[in-house]
Amino acid sequence: MRNGRDTTLRPTLRLTALAFATAGALALAAPVTGAFAETAPLDTRSAAPAANALERLPSFADLVEKVNPAVVSIRVDEEVSATAPAGPEMPFPPGSPFEKFFRDLQPQGPNGKPRSRHATALGSGFLISADGYIVTNNHVVGDGKDITVIRDDGSEMKAELIGKDAKTDLALVKVESKKPLPYVVFGDSENVRVGDWVLAVGNPFGLGGTVTTGIVSARGREIGAGPYDDFIQIDASINKGNSGGPTFDVHGNVVGVNTAIFSPTGGSVGIGFAIPSSIAKSVVAQLKDKGTVTRGWLGVTIQQVDDEVASSLSLDKPRGALVAQVGEGSPAEKAGVRTGDVILDVNGKKMEDVRAVSRTVADLEPESNAKLVVWRDGREKAIAVRIGVFPENPQMASASEPGAEPEAVTTESLGLALADSPDGVVVKTVDPASDAAEKGIQPGDIVVKVSGRDVKKPADVVSGVEEASKAKKSSVLLLLRSENRQRFVALSLQKS
Repeated sequence: MRNGRDTTLRPTLRLTALAFATAGALALAAPVTGAFAETAPLDTRSAAPAANALERLPSFADLVEKVNPAVVSIRVDEEVSATAPAGPEMPFPPGSPFEKFFRDLQPQGPNGKPRSRHATALGSGFLISADGYIVTNNHVVGDGKDITVIRDDGSEMKAELIGKDAKTDLALVKVESKKPLPYVVFGDSENVRVGDWVLAVGNPFGLGGTVTTGIVSARGREIGAGPYDDFIQIDASINKGNSGGPTFDVHGNVVGVNTAIFSPTGGSVGIGFAIPSSIAKSVVAQLKDKGTVTRGWLGVTIQQVDDEVASSLSLDKPRGALVAQVGEGSPAEKAGVRTGDVILDVNGKKMEDVRAVSRTVADLEPESNAKLVVWRDGREKAIAVRIGVFPENPQMASASEPGAEPEAVTTESLGLALADSPDGVVVKTVDPASDAAEKGIQPGDIVVKVSGRDVKKPADVVSGVEEASKAKKSSVLLLLRSENRQRFVALSLQKS
């Protein structure tokens, strides 16, 4: 969920209650003095360690004073028109004092056309150069044309949109100033560790410059926001209006751009997400240079390699990315990449998972040459490929609706009933108690390959399963096609 709904009221109340409880406990433990009792003066020697501990607590005041002038609030105004249904008939007579009030409530104007409405979005951003370049979120600027930047001293400046990138939710705007503006710089998010202190600065709920602090809770988070998910998770409070604001390390370097929260209740649960500076730097550089972002492209659909897939491919451990589909005419097809290959290495860099492959290929310069190392037929193979330009709407081949009512062949060990169809071998039924059902195989899926071999008829699947069993493999690897995508599924051959 985008950070538009969380609140800090409940945590604040809990902390306040805890403070009162602690104060009460201390008061009960302290000896009574003054007019109420005659006793010896309080021995403060035992309080010295606590006082020293308080002195050691970090203060971020100097850091905040340093970075605050570079953090801005962003207001985006937009006229939105929507198709409106016809309103009810006027219930008041002409000239009635309620006539204008009633008309103002209607979705259409006097000419019967839909009224346009004025929408305002509030977010945050930060200056990255003395000449006025400001980083924020794509979802903050949206389609708005009128962008205003409000600085920490309350002054307002009109801003121009330089460029935006929906895939990473980043945008770059610019303001003009006669004198140099204060700015902050990107740090290296690769050096950020779980447990490090961070500060989030922004404009929550339109309140203006607000600072919250916390620690890095996790790295490499995927939240389904896009193809390049790789977020830093922080527990510093970020709320509606914090979008686009910076996450600082303790040195005042920007290590992330606040973009989203997770909140199942709509309230603050202390789970926020920031785009790492390692991603933001390259995207912002392209936006500044060209106004758009160009990415490298292989033209493959890839999926994660798990233990069962690795075992079925005789791979030593789960690593790399399994090629589930190769686009027709794509750079990968021209270079000889095949469905079933596992991409292990790109230009000498080991690929641990799908995310690593996606990010690494995207960062490659289009029309450049790259070297892949893939796992194929039980051994590594090097492939030279010329990287393409990522298309706006990449299309992959899709399966048509399966043919009807051929005789089904059952593979009892997999819990699948298979049949011939015009598109290939189609799954007719799935045993609900089978491993296949648990892993999402559904009627209508097309079986394309079994253990790397093409499937032309149901008997090919049966023989492939029998061969895997005779080879004493714990699972068999199926390539399935459904709708417009292909995926590999490793099915257990172990009897439960």
